[in-house]
Formats: sequence, C-alpha cells, structure tokens
Amino acid sequence: MQSRRIVFLINSLDGGGAERVVSTLLNNFVEKYECHLILMENKISYELDKRVNIIYLSHKSHDSKIVKIINTPFMAYNLFSIIKRHKFEQIVSFMYVANYINIFIKFFTKHKTILSERVSPSSIYDNKRISSFVHRNLIRYLYNKADKIISVSKVANLDLERNYSINTPQKFVIYNPYDIEKIKELSLVDIDFIIKKETTMITVGSLIPRKNHELILKAMSKLENKNINLIILGKGYQKTYLEQITKKLDIIDRVRFIDFDSNPYKYLSKSSIFVFASNAEGFPNVIAEAMCCGCCVVSSDCTSGPRELLSPSSDIEIQLSNNVDYAEYGILYPVNDEKLLVTTLNHIFKNRDLIEYYSQKTLTRISDFNINKIALEYEKVIFDN
Repeated sequence: MQSRRIVFLINSLDGGGAERVVSTLLNNFVEKYECHLILMENKISYELDKRVNIIYLSHKSHDSKIVKIINTPFMAYNLFSIIKRHKFEQIVSFMYVANYINIFIKFFTKHKTILSERVSPSSIYDNKRISSFVHRNLIRYLYNKADKIISVSKVANLDLERNYSINTPQKFVIYNPYDIEKIKELSLVDIDFIIKKETTMITVGSLIPRKNHELILKAMSKLENKNINLIILGKGYQKTYLEQITKKLDIIDRVRFIDFDSNPYKYLSKSSIFVFASNAEGFPNVIAEAMCCGCCVVSSDCTSGPRELLSPSSDIEIQLSNNVDYAEYGILYPVNDEKLLVTTLNHIFKNRDLIEYYSQKTLTRISDFNINKIALEYEKVIFDN
C-alpha cells in the first residue's frame, strides 16, 4: 500500500508563482497527510504550516548561476541520501532544475517521479543561447522518464507534446490553486500610504525583462489622464533601470515601486485595474490573485495562461496580433504592443462601467480555482496508480 505522504521538491520558497503554489498546497494537505518539503536552497518567503517537515539539500543560498550549476551534482547526491533515509516512494518536483534532479536520481532510487511543468518551455528557451540548448535537450530526454507530468496550462501541455515529443502516458493539466477566503481576508489589511482607487493601476511580478514592465511605463507616460498612478510590486535586477525610465518619461511622481510583499492582496484590492505585460508565462498567479481581489484585468495575450484565465471558451492557441479582445473575464491585448495598450487603458478609464463590469466578472471566474477543488485534483494524480 502506498504511503499517504506528500513530498514536494523545489529550488526555494523565495517568492515567485510556483513557490506560492507549493506553500498553498502544503498548507492545505497538512491537514490530512504527512507533508515534507525538500528545498535546494535555504530561502523561505511564504508562510508555511509548522507541521510541514522542511528538508534542505543545502543550507547555503547562492545568487550566482554558475555556482548553482556547480552545486547541482552535490544537490543530487543529497537528494539520493534523503530518499533512502526517509524511504520516500514518490516526489513531486516544481521548476526545471528540481525536475531534472528528481528524474536523474530516479535511476538509482526507483522512486516515482511527478513533474510540475510551470511554463511553456518554448516560450523561454527559443533563443540560440547555450543554456537554452541545454534546457531543450534535458527536457526532451529526461521528461519522458517521468511517471507523471502535471502541466499548469493546456498550452504548456501541448508545447511538451508538439515541440519536445513528450509522450509520457500520464500527463495532466491542473491549474494553480488559490485560498480565496484567505486572500479576501488578507486584502483587508491596511497599507501605509493613501491610494485613490479610481485612478490607480497595479502590476505585480519580478523586475526582469520577460515581465516587460518597461512597456507599462511607456504606456503610462502616454495616457490622456495624467492623474493615473501606477504601483509596481516586485523585486529584481531591473529595478534601477526601471526607475531611470520613470525619470526619463517624467512619470516618477506617479509611479511607486514596492519590493516583494508576501501579501500583495492589500495593494491589489485597493487598485481598480491590474495591468500585465509579460512576454511569456505558464499560468500567471498574479492575474488570478488580482481577480480574487476584484481588479479589472488588462493583460498581454502571451503564451500561456492569460487567455485560459480570461477567455476560457476561446481557442487556446489564438494569439492576438493587431487587435484587442474584450473577453469574458478580462481584456487581452497583443504582446509588446504599446499603442494598443495605451488605447485600451484610455478607453476603460473613460468608461467606469466597464471597469466595474470586469471587476464583478473576475470574482465569478476565480471560483473555478478554489484551493479545495484544485487540491483534490492533485491528490488524485499523486495517489492514483
């Protein structure tokens, strides 16, 4: 009989969408199962139930990618020792390096491997860099060795099949879970500055090129209403660069940068529009979290996630090129299209009824991703043979 234990493996819990999913699921599972979390680095930014047993592959944290690569064999050996010591029968891993190590060690331990694919690989490994070449080939070779694969979106699942020839028999699509009641509770927390909701936009995400915050800043500078303010919530190496852009565009007084906060909901609930400009995603947690908080969502129609969230009845392979889609649960515009983003924002700020309409629609849609429903889907995959 299979042990009723749940074991997750991930790089760290240092912010990020996958990390939030792991903490949300474990905090739910710990009520019914013996839960273990294996971390490759000693970084935790999310609240985790004390009943979850945390195991570190390393007690050190390294920002250098080179050091992380060098340390990978040591991490793999440590994972081998942990599996043997605890007699873990299966491990669910999140993020690429954790997935690679999980499968590699399987050759020696024979444990069952369940991979969680968090993004469409082709959307981030489509360049000619050596690192992309390595990732593409590791995915093609290793992923087919997995026992089960959980993709975070339908597009990500199709990407694995079509572009990486992943033919693992047991592949599933499970969307991210959200503890909606807890989010609503946290959204009521006060913040230490005044926000005028009617004229405030917000975006949340790591300050890195893929998130394309620069596009939002450029669009912001061209809005007709110069009373519109923007909150950018997140951390990353592009922060100084983005701050310099706000100065060049003369919008520095209308843009507020806030570092990572484990409770983004207190800011989301006090903003009227959530604007998203990412070039590529898996299943963007921040859009769903904004929906939980009743924001009107304006998002790039990137691969993948936004369309599945905001326009679930449409063809998931559609990607806008020269028009805006006022979809069922939010508004989609073409990736990196500054002109159409400006046009869209100008239009909705002039039409408050439209903002209110989408604010109500998002609350209807988000119920499909309630933690209790999604947790059951994970349990079925984890425990069914």
